[in-house]
Amino acid sequence: MSDHHASGQYYNEIYCDPLDVNKVYSMETVSKVTVDAGKTWTSLSTSNRHVDDHAIWIDPHNTEHFLIGGDGGVYESFDGGLTYQYKSNLPVTQFYRVFVDNEEPFYNVYGGTQDNNTLGGPSMNKSSAGVSNEDWKAIKGGDGFWAAVDPTDPNIVYCESQYGNVSRYDRLSGEGIGIKPRPRKDEATYKWNWNAPLIISHHSNTRIYMMANKVFRSDDRGNSWVVVSEDLTSGVDRNTWPVMDQYWSWDAVVKDVSTSLWGTGVSLFESRLDEKLLFAGTDDGVISITTNGGESWKQVKTFPGVPEYTYISDLMADRYDASVVYATFDNRKRDDFKPYVLKSTDKGSSWVSIASNLPENGTVHTIEQDPEVPGLLFVGTEFGFYFSIDGGEAWTKLTSGMPTIAVRDMCIQEQKNDLVLATFGRGFYILDDYTPLRELAMDKEILDKAWHIFPAADALMYIQTGGKYGQGSNFFTSKNPDFGATFTYYLKEVPKTLKAERQEKEKELFKEKKPIPQPSREELRAEEAEEAAQLIFTIYDDDGNAIRKLTKKASKGVNRTTWDLRYPSTRPISAASGGSGRRGGSGGSGLLAMPGTYSVGIDMLEKGDVIAMVEPVTFEAKLLQHASLPARDYKEVVAFQKEVSELSRVMTGAQRLAQEQDGKLSAIKKALTQTPEAGTELGRKVFELEDLLSDIQFALDGPSAKASWEELSPMNMPLGRRLNIMIRTHWSSTTELTKTETDQLEILKEEFPPVLAQLEKVVEEIRELDQQLEELKAPWTPGRVPSLN
Repeated sequence: MSDHHASGQYYNEIYCDPLDVNKVYSMETVSKVTVDAGKTWTSLSTSNRHVDDHAIWIDPHNTEHFLIGGDGGVYESFDGGLTYQYKSNLPVTQFYRVFVDNEEPFYNVYGGTQDNNTLGGPSMNKSSAGVSNEDWKAIKGGDGFWAAVDPTDPNIVYCESQYGNVSRYDRLSGEGIGIKPRPRKDEATYKWNWNAPLIISHHSNTRIYMMANKVFRSDDRGNSWVVVSEDLTSGVDRNTWPVMDQYWSWDAVVKDVSTSLWGTGVSLFESRLDEKLLFAGTDDGVISITTNGGESWKQVKTFPGVPEYTYISDLMADRYDASVVYATFDNRKRDDFKPYVLKSTDKGSSWVSIASNLPENGTVHTIEQDPEVPGLLFVGTEFGFYFSIDGGEAWTKLTSGMPTIAVRDMCIQEQKNDLVLATFGRGFYILDDYTPLRELAMDKEILDKAWHIFPAADALMYIQTGGKYGQGSNFFTSKNPDFGATFTYYLKEVPKTLKAERQEKEKELFKEKKPIPQPSREELRAEEAEEAAQLIFTIYDDDGNAIRKLTKKASKGVNRTTWDLRYPSTRPISAASGGSGRRGGSGGSGLLAMPGTYSVGIDMLEKGDVIAMVEPVTFEAKLLQHASLPARDYKEVVAFQKEVSELSRVMTGAQRLAQEQDGKLSAIKKALTQTPEAGTELGRKVFELEDLLSDIQFALDGPSAKASWEELSPMNMPLGRRLNIMIRTHWSSTTELTKTETDQLEILKEEFPPVLAQLEKVVEEIRELDQQLEELKAPWTPGRVPSLN
């Protein structure tokens, strides 16, 4: 119908309008639409919208309304493509690579994305809402790939777009300068891979390496480069190979169009133990090794069990033994999805497979090694993430909270012991403090124990801030790690309840088609009354005093729970707020605890018995020193808050007690009307007590404000309001105490005791009333114990 054609891409698709037979969409780099059955084509608007469209959904009832999905994400149009709404709450970024810096207190994560820049953002922040999409910054355009950060200065970031276009980015100024190596005089153009390696040296913070078909080193942060290898690829021209059992000429249709270069460097690693030992891998299956900083190179082109010319997806020099190196291979382009993970113990001269039990269908993209335990290895595959505690003899898939997704790269933040994964389609994932895996690798007998608690990491104390309010559903936030001290523990088995034991027996009988005994009423009552086993976590201060108890339902395997670094709440407890079960819950949280040394022990509550499981393990709670006006002596702040907390416990209890007594008096008045023997004196006494109780409640609570407390006529501030203001003043601060709040405490210590004494008198007189009502055999009222005498 016309001469329109598009460059051949993997995402080109044709879509027909569901209502108009003459309207057709062509998904391509800049998508086109025809309304005359293909005679003419016009471009869909890309105003404020990413190019490279993959798919479109058209509303069958209103074809001006459609969704487009492409390299930039998902866009919705209600006007036929003139304007678009971007869906910013979808965590679907495709990351090729990941790198972390050493910034304190929260490190940053960097990664290169498919056609959406190099991005950088905080691993976590102080917000209770979490890290939002606005916390992330795009620091270089195009497709993003490798990134590296100066280990001594987190403001110096190296990042690249496709084909090795590397920049040195300054976070302070926001400026970036191109530092890509360029051919020397009379030197042939370099062949860069779409995803070219860029690494920073383990031995010098100013040294960086890159690789095209050659390896380059800079010792001055990219200002100048030295070529430290000749061409390290196989030197094979892929055009000499048959395609579809046929050899093709130069003029074959779209030959080599939209096809990546081949014969390029794709992986590069410098030994942590020897700065002159480097390993380089190519997309055509060659691993090159230099032991003298690039003066000479040895090449290996064949590997046991790996097809020739297979892409070297990752290289890693061992952290402990300079002779050991690991390699992973990616042969997907030949429809080969086998996991290839190899290890060499002689600097690459010979290799053995350590893929062992990795799934047959799961290409391996990346490998990493723990910095403390040699045998603890990690691999990222096309279908998830695996770890091995025995150097690759057996691999275990980590699935909790982790989708089945391609893990393209990973790195370890060594100060925090965090493992950061770059996935191709679901953004970054962080495994916070994976040290329990380290301990399992060191002591495999842990899994044979009935229970175990792992060492607890130090906890950072600070006041959490809020998030942005009312941003709608498009505002994306990623959950922070739970605030406080996190405890990791292991249970081999969980005690079975009576119901679980019965159902387990019934299941076996059902399989065997045998009669199933029906439980008696008494047995069912016992099942209903029984509670599942609960764990009790007791937090102790440095003097061994128990300061907080937390509870959690027992579950088998490795689990975690977190203490929020606060003392227990002193607020009144009611049946509604006490938690589920006979024993109640962990209660609410009170004021922030003191920095210092603490310990945690675990007990199990099972069928009424408390079983001590583990000896307490210690940890530190460290105050984040970030306030401009920090308290000179934080102990004074905590001592003040403890005094306020105790006063709050008594005052709020008094408020609830007054409310309770008010209800009792109302019930007593009704009971008196139904008790002919009661004289007028009792009724007069009730009215007197009501008046006194009203005065007490007014002193504590004051009148109800119609609009604002500030609009009430001049009056003495209610004691309860004075207390609440004082509590809120320092609830969200670690700074010095104000004179205003300390004055409030002195006022309350003077004015509240007389009110409490009055309330005690009212309660005592109501008790006497209860006794008189029972003697008169009045109808029952709340709080009174009925008697048969």
